[in-house]
Amino acid sequence: MTMPVDAILVAQGPEYKSVCKGLNRVAVPTPPVFPIPMGSSALRKYLEQLLHAGHFSEHSQPRVLLMGLCGSLSPKYRIGEAVLYRSCVYPVGEENKKATELFCKLELTEILQKKLQSRVFTGIGLTSDRLIYSASEKLQLGQAYNTDVVDMEGFAALEVLSQLGIAVAMLRVISDDVRHNIPNLTNAFHDGSLQALPLVMGLLKQPIAATRLVSGSLKGLRVLQHLTTFLFSQ
Repeated sequence: MTMPVDAILVAQGPEYKSVCKGLNRVAVPTPPVFPIPMGSSALRKYLEQLLHAGHFSEHSQPRVLLMGLCGSLSPKYRIGEAVLYRSCVYPVGEENKKATELFCKLELTEILQKKLQSRVFTGIGLTSDRLIYSASEKLQLGQAYNTDVVDMEGFAALEVLSQLGIAVAMLRVISDDVRHNIPNLTNAFHDGSLQALPLVMGLLKQPIAATRLVSGSLKGLRVLQHLTTFLFSQ
């Protein structure tokens, strides 16, 4: 079963490397992988440049798969579990808990689900403009917006690409759960990437949370790599 995917988008850094490693184990031709910046505003700029360069113009109806890690917003979902998005939600106002929802391409999502079966659950993602590091806030967001996981790029990708008739599906792996805090690495984010020195300083300030984050990320990256290989193997 050949995956009808024309391109893969995945966050630059370890997530990108894991997906590329997974594809390197596949014997058949695989789609190109684009390393995207983290965060909505940086991603929007990147996608505009990508589209302007005509990367998807050779396909009449391009199909794009967004992959990467995410955080759990529910006690039901644990580290290492994979989620195939049905839709993605973006909060409009923090106070009144209103949100905008965009849906992933149903046909493409169903093809992926058929291939992956019990390896994934289907759910709803919440896209945040900032890193959600507090366990209590993750739980509150999941309940307030009726969402399962949180990321920083999903809604922006859906909004930009869907408007141009590009089919989008999303597959992510949970790297941090809803029961524990992760380090506050907000200061390490700059223009779509993590800066090395602030990242190290942020991790050193909270060693227990840092150990948990690193462990969860490594597990999530392993699953991401294996899922990539499985998905694109015939």
